[in-house]
Amino acid sequence: MLWSRDLKKDFNLKTPLWGFAGHPLIDGPKLICLVGGDGSVVVAFDKDTGKELWRALSAKEPGYAPPMIYEFAGKRQLIVWHPEAVNALDPETGKVIWSYPLTPPIRSAMSIPSPRQAGDRLFLTSFYNGSVMLRVDSDKPSLIWQSKKVSETDTDGLHGVMATPWLEDGYIYSPCSYGQFRCLKAETGERIWETFQPTTGKSMRWGNTFIVKHGDRCFLFSETGDLIIAKLTPEKYEEISRAHLLDPTNRDPGRLVVWSHPAFANQSVYARNDQEIVCASLAADGGR
Repeated sequence: MLWSRDLKKDFNLKTPLWGFAGHPLIDGPKLICLVGGDGSVVVAFDKDTGKELWRALSAKEPGYAPPMIYEFAGKRQLIVWHPEAVNALDPETGKVIWSYPLTPPIRSAMSIPSPRQAGDRLFLTSFYNGSVMLRVDSDKPSLIWQSKKVSETDTDGLHGVMATPWLEDGYIYSPCSYGQFRCLKAETGERIWETFQPTTGKSMRWGNTFIVKHGDRCFLFSETGDLIIAKLTPEKYEEISRAHLLDPTNRDPGRLVVWSHPAFANQSVYARNDQEIVCASLAADGGR
């Protein structure tokens, strides 16, 4: 071991309900972590020594969305989304560039999916509060649209749970609150189509599939343990193939699910449940 930090002890914190779940971000010599607390929602450490470089932001809860670096208005900006606000920081110093308060705050601290950039737009979605689309073309972002309803069933726009949406050519693709895989117009939040095919097959609370774009199609990894290849267009959801990789084992939502994001490398997909990890070849010749 080169170094370690105990976030609870070092920053006088309680573990969030679903743990320290927002994965760290490496940026040059910095390891940027979602931590929590007063003045330390996000902390940058030296990745080689663990020495603290800077800390920033205060909130009652840090949420679970990982820190992301995007370029807006000609600046590299560290985007940190906690339940009370979405913020942009200078990744070198931690200085706040802008902060956009969320009203009402994200219910149950469920700021989970990664914030998504599309040009000068920044998109956020959460289970209860729904969506927010911002324009970030200066040091003061402006609201384009947001969901009007704070509800898990009476929803508008997109009320995503944990999957990071895919934005492309003016459209948003993502599972919604009860497994409705939806296509929306990015400019307005208008819903274009929906299907349960790549998630749960029917309405299920927190129904999920993870989305990874590859060429002209997407890999979708469903909570049932299926890897799906599909084309997503404003016209329709088109499933090309499906393979069962592993069985769901997590009982947290009251049914068996796989809620771990897959990884892709070496012409292969890697996926795990609570009992095993598997690697499946995606090569045309089956990896031979």
